[in-house]
Formats: sequence, C-alpha cells, structure tokens
Amino acid sequence: MKKLFISILTLASLTGYAQNPAPAKPQAKTIALTGGTVHVGNGQVIQNGIVLFDKGVITNVVDGTLVKLNLSNDVEVIDVAGKHVYPGLISPASTVGLQEFASVRATVDMREIGILNPNIRALIAYNTDSEIIPTIRNNGVLLTQATPQGGTVSGSSSVMMTDGWNWEDAALKKDDGIWLNWPTYFSRSFNFEDFTVTLRRDEKRNEAIAALKATFADAKAYSAVKNQTPMNLKLEAMRGLFSGAQNLYVRADYGKDIIEAVNFAKSMGVQKVVIVGGEEANRVVTFLKENNVPVILSALHRLPNREDEDVDLPYRMPGILQKAGVLVGLSYAEEWWRTRNLPFLAGTAAGFGITDREEALKLVTSNNAKILGVDNAVGTLEKGKHATLFVSAGDALDMRTNVVEQVFIQGRKVNLDDRHKRLYKTYKDKFEQK
Repeated sequence: MKKLFISILTLASLTGYAQNPAPAKPQAKTIALTGGTVHVGNGQVIQNGIVLFDKGVITNVVDGTLVKLNLSNDVEVIDVAGKHVYPGLISPASTVGLQEFASVRATVDMREIGILNPNIRALIAYNTDSEIIPTIRNNGVLLTQATPQGGTVSGSSSVMMTDGWNWEDAALKKDDGIWLNWPTYFSRSFNFEDFTVTLRRDEKRNEAIAALKATFADAKAYSAVKNQTPMNLKLEAMRGLFSGAQNLYVRADYGKDIIEAVNFAKSMGVQKVVIVGGEEANRVVTFLKENNVPVILSALHRLPNREDEDVDLPYRMPGILQKAGVLVGLSYAEEWWRTRNLPFLAGTAAGFGITDREEALKLVTSNNAKILGVDNAVGTLEKGKHATLFVSAGDALDMRTNVVEQVFIQGRKVNLDDRHKRLYKTYKDKFEQK
C-alpha cells in the first residue's frame, strides 16, 4: 500500500507539472506601467509612456515626459523602461481552443454534420484548458475568434479571451457573426508527388446557391417578426445579420466569387459583410472599397496561387488593400497551432508595402477589433478600454525580439508558463547535465 501511495503521489506531481497555469486572479490594486515605449495601436507611439489601469480598465495613458502623475502608495508601479507596451493582439478566423490534435478526433470540436448550420455556436466548444492557448499568449495574442468550420453555413463565431476558467469566463463578445463558405466555381487540389495544382469544376454549385437563397430569404422574413412563436433556432441565429448586430463572414478567395458573394449578401438585406481569405482581393479592390467591405486575409507566408503572379504578392497584399482604403486585418485561419506567429505576419507586411510599422501593427490590433466589432473595448491602449495588453523586451512584430515578459488580460496578470517553456527547460537541463 505504501508503494502504491508513493506512486500515486509521484504521478500526481508529474501531472500537476504538465498542466497549464491557473487563470489569473482579478486585479487587486491599481497598476502603473512606467517608462516604456507605448504602442497605442492606432498609429500613435509614446516614447516614455505611462499606462495606468484599475479594476481591469485603462484609466490613463500619458507621456511621462510631459505629464507627472502623483502615484500613491496604493499603486503598484512596474518599471518597463527600455521595453515596449502593446495592446493585446487579436486573432480572427481561428480554431484555437476548438481543436488540440488534428489526428485525435476526440480533441477536434470545430464542425457539425450538415450543410446549413447557422444555429451552431463555436463558443460552447471553446476549451480554456487547451495547451495551445498559453503558447499563443506568450507571443502577445490575447484574443481569439472561435470560428466554426465545415458546411456551407458553418455557424456563429465568438470573440474569446485567452484566459479564463471556462468559455463563459473567456467570452468577450458572443455570437459576433455567422460564417458562410461561398460555393466556388472551382475547387483546388494539390498533388504532392509532382507539386502541381489541379482545378476541378464544382458541379453542385448552382444547387448550393439556390439553397442559400431560400435560407436567407426565410431568415429575412423571420427577422421581421419579433418574438416568433414557436422559435426556429436556425433562423433565430441569423436575426442579427439583418439588424446589423452580426457580421456575415464569407470565406471567398477568387475575385469573381468575392463579387458574387458580396452582391448576394447585399441583395438579401445583410447589413455587414466581411471577406475572409481574399487571396485575389487585389483584383477587386475597387469593388471592396465602394461597398465598404473589410477583408481578413489568411496567412501571408505562402506562395502565390497563379504562375504569373509576383512571388511576393501575398506579402504585399495588406499594403495594396490598405492603400486603396479597404479595412484589412490578418489571421492565421485554420493553422491553430501556428497562431503564435500572427504578429510576424504583420512584421512581414511592414517589410513589403507598409512602410510604417505602426500601420502594420494595426493589422492585428485596432483593425481586427473594428472588423469584429469589439473596438469599444480592445484593440488600442486608450482610457476606458480593457487593460488587455502585454510588455515585450523588443519589437513584437519581429520574431528575433518578440520576448513577451508580462501579460495582462482585463487587468489580470497572467502566468506565462506554457508547454513550450516546460519542454525547453526539460531538455536544456538534460544536456547541461552532460
């Protein structure tokens, strides 16, 4: 029995070591970050800034060389001189928290069977215990959009914080929009044997669009009646599309598909449309600007899809859209485990067309906040907004200097332990012993 008891204790200690840190406790006292370079997130930089926050809300952001704050003994002053303070980065169109291991079905909960599922809510599947979450948090990604996949209408997404005991705690904005996979003219497949791309015509495209028209027409008629009895869950979930309370996120890449999808949404009375993916958004940039349609681009670190396109076109895409006046944000789409690299996409954009690094920063902060409809709370470091921010030893958009040292989510100081750090320490200790 004694040996069994010791074995159980040993196993428990190993399990505890491997677990994620507990969610942070609520902010107990006022905190002032002083002396650092404050990147507000709206293009403004304060070289010797002071960020003051209390009860999870920013109460002041000032230039320390111009304004002297009388900080009482009740304020916890944290000197961040020589470091950089950023608003929490926002990762849209993400499956972080919805899947852990792609090859283990029990850990994948991002899609439902069926074609038209507007009533499916991704937030209830958001797993706050995911070991992926701390790894993205350690690169400054403090907010993620839990996004459903599959079908033609996948369901509704929600904006989640990367700290919380459960999805109820982590939810920042519930059911912010409905996701639509626009039926394409062609589907694309890649042959790994000869590295060729094959296009195949979608024979069921017209049938899929007809079903979409019928569903959206029913939803629009349903939305015109308040307090419907009995309630239709599918149509009820789409009510916000016609009042402007929700976005319609449309996954579309080809220029013709983008135009057709936007025109379809407008004709159905949808108030807010967002294009996600947008690999050929540069070909229809005037159309996007005229229709005031934002674009969330997928990962830029890829090759172009056409042989006659410039090899650096994906890198230049954010600059092309931004210069044309289109509101553009960046995402890592379905690459949930690589979402930690989101800030480096903005860094790439800064080297290819967007000359101002603060404008590049907006691609993953204030721009994404505006697109997702959470800019009243996050996206910039301004008075009255959530104290969701981080301190980096260097430029957060550069993988060589992005060293996140402190993270605050709604003023809560987050433990920065994660699986990557634990494994690093384990093997570092192993080889140092030799």
